[in-house]
Amino acid sequence: MSLLDDLFRAARAAREKAYAPYSRFAVGAAVATPGGEIFAGCNVENASYPVGSCAEAGAIAAMIAAGGRRIAAALVVGEGTALVTPCGACRQRLREFAREDTPVHVCGPEGLRRSFTLGELLPLSFGPDNLTNDG
Repeated sequence: MSLLDDLFRAARAAREKAYAPYSRFAVGAAVATPGGEIFAGCNVENASYPVGSCAEAGAIAAMIAAGGRRIAAALVVGEGTALVTPCGACRQRLREFAREDTPVHVCGPEGLRRSFTLGELLPLSFGPDNLTNDG
């Protein structure tokens, strides 16, 4: 099995557990660390819409809770004819722990639809390196 297959399997399983009673739009995501550990998350909606959380946020939180600090690859899976790419906030969340050349794979239930780099999804981004104090 490849890393892409493992990410897809984890994101698809997480998507099946999504809590999306309002939008009925289930999303799953998975991130891999440089060491190959995989963490998954699903979207969790709330009656107060802004309080819900995205699948990518859940996957990143699981990685951080386990002690991970770097994302080597990410994958998002959702349904529909349009690509289910990370929202703007999740692109920024990924940027906190990933590099510009980090692959972000976008899948439908059937499998891979397209791959991007984080830099393609979030060009000229602001990240941790912008806050370093070089004196």
